[in-house]
Amino acid sequence: MLRVVAIGGGTGLSAVLRGLKHHVTEPARVGRPARLAQFRPEITQLTAVVTVTDEGGSSGRLRRDFRILPPGDIRNCLVALAEDEQLLTKVFNYRFASGQGLRGHSLGNLFLAALTHLTHDFSKAVRLSSEVLAIRGEIFPATLSDVRLKAVRVDGVVIRGERSITKTRVPIRRLHIVPSRCRPLPETLAAIRDADLITLGPGSLYTSLIPNLLVHGIPEQIARSRAVKVLVCNLMTQPGESRGYSAADHVRALHEHAGRKLFDHVVLNTRPLSRALLERYAAERAEPVQLDLEAVRALGVKPLGANLLLEDRVARHDSRRLAQVLLSLARNRGR
Repeated sequence: MLRVVAIGGGTGLSAVLRGLKHHVTEPARVGRPARLAQFRPEITQLTAVVTVTDEGGSSGRLRRDFRILPPGDIRNCLVALAEDEQLLTKVFNYRFASGQGLRGHSLGNLFLAALTHLTHDFSKAVRLSSEVLAIRGEIFPATLSDVRLKAVRVDGVVIRGERSITKTRVPIRRLHIVPSRCRPLPETLAAIRDADLITLGPGSLYTSLIPNLLVHGIPEQIARSRAVKVLVCNLMTQPGESRGYSAADHVRALHEHAGRKLFDHVVLNTRPLSRALLERYAAERAEPVQLDLEAVRALGVKPLGANLLLEDRVARHDSRRLAQVLLSLARNRGR
């Protein structure tokens, strides 16, 4: 049986969790027997570690108005891990389309904000929300500190804030988190220490993935862990953050910011996108991440290709196929 830690943010981490939760067997709760996993029950503990640097949309407004950590990525993970993604989770994800002060807010974000003020503890608010939704795992913010992002571009210009970083047209040389000595929850370090499988990604390289590795203690604990460590590479480059980046560029940026080699494997999609979707992304100056396998191997990381693409209006990872690939690596200790 496996203990799994999934690190990231945004919709990418939610996709990983949505696939893995089907392999978790939950213990019995009061008044309800244990439920068997939908597939082979391999995971005894599933932990999500979520970045808290979002400054846009509903999360950004709540962060500014109520001085709380941004709840949006946490809310996405709560919904992804919910035992029953039906009415209650739809309510949690409901976004107000009108109403002065309410427009643009999701009910789940407001719920987390209210619980934070009632308990005076964001991590406790997340835990209580987890109980309400009966999630199949546990969720920790990467840090409880009120952190912001600062980036230095290759031209030496310093830009501040998550929104500015996502919009930059000049490549980023270095990302910083402010304050730099922010610390993770002890529970996060314990989960990483005891893990059999640690995953990072997919997600925005500089605003969802690297920020987790800038929290003091997290990269060090990952490096010390005996777990199988896997980067789930993005399907597409992202204008402003990773334009023109190959798979090796993603690995290199993560290792440079962590100050050490972290990953044993990188999981890559090998299924080509349809012409229609390629054209749609090209109009936004995005393209599939180049699979430069020899360059990846030169970094001491083993590439693993699989058909992981799920096409809709956008390109997404197929959650269930991805979970099977990740668990196969953990089950076979990376062989």
